[in-house]
Amino acid sequence: MSKRMKNIVCLGGGNAMPKTTLAGLKKYPVKISAICAMLDSGGSSGRLRKEYKIVSPGDIRRAIIALANTSPAMEELFNYRFQTGQLKGHNFANLFITALELVTQDYEKTIKTIGKILNVEHQVLPSTLEKSNLYAVLENGRIISGETNIDTPKHNGELRIKKVFLRPRAKAYPKSLEVLRKANLIVIGPGDLYSTIAQILLTQGTPEAIRKNKGKTVYVCNLMTKHGETNNFTVLDFVNEIEKYLKKKVDYVIYNNFIPEKKMIKNYRRQHPKLLGLVKVNEDLPRVKFIGENLLLKGSIEHNPQKLAKIIINLIN
Repeated sequence: MSKRMKNIVCLGGGNAMPKTTLAGLKKYPVKISAICAMLDSGGSSGRLRKEYKIVSPGDIRRAIIALANTSPAMEELFNYRFQTGQLKGHNFANLFITALELVTQDYEKTIKTIGKILNVEHQVLPSTLEKSNLYAVLENGRIISGETNIDTPKHNGELRIKKVFLRPRAKAYPKSLEVLRKANLIVIGPGDLYSTIAQILLTQGTPEAIRKNKGKTVYVCNLMTKHGETNNFTVLDFVNEIEKYLKKKVDYVIYNNFIPEKKMIKNYRRQHPKLLGLVKVNEDLPRVKFIGENLLLKGSIEHNPQKLAKIIINLIN
């Protein structure tokens, strides 16, 4: 590896960060470390976490697959989700990660083994390995328990989230802190504000490591608002919340300023019922910090990985 190769650390989870930030950046000569959310409490990951007392495998799996250099058949296998029987709803890679962890009793060894199988040249790390849960305090004082109940609210989703917290407190994974301190650039997002990004920033040591970092911190703003988490949010609303949990100002914000046709927005919302509408762009955002571009994939309301990566690489250079 070249000594000149830049280190970029990406924080996130779900599908957004792997499919956009990681997929775009891996085509450049940089060293990527992905730090993933680990407190999934729903779906296949949540079931495995509860039944086998393991760390949630879902977001780690998505990041590894996004950074993999393997055959389409292998990628399809690791993305396969069982449709019937006792395994219905389970993802093959989640089961594979769980089995490896139970055999090795060593999470770090598990991730390295999967990385070798899928020919991953970069580093995928957990935000924490501690058994903790995410909680949200709503504006009416009610406390919501569990990542999945924040992600898909059973309560009144019109109520704003005042804050989120972890119980019990969870220490950040030491290697994640190490790469954060040494990174040339830290990229946060995109991804669900509270159920994904905030849970990483709540791990003990993470905000401090980011504040001590001598490089720049970039926040990639979401394209759309989400029911129960970010109703009616503007770009500044997202940034203010990120900075609240970081306890520092981010150096740059990358956001979408292109408005597609209403028909496209309507169709996309029909396919993704949790999403409400485009994130509103505040007037007179300072251009030095806020970078507004058309970030959309053609024909879809998703980040274009190539466009996003080009902006990030320009910032690091």
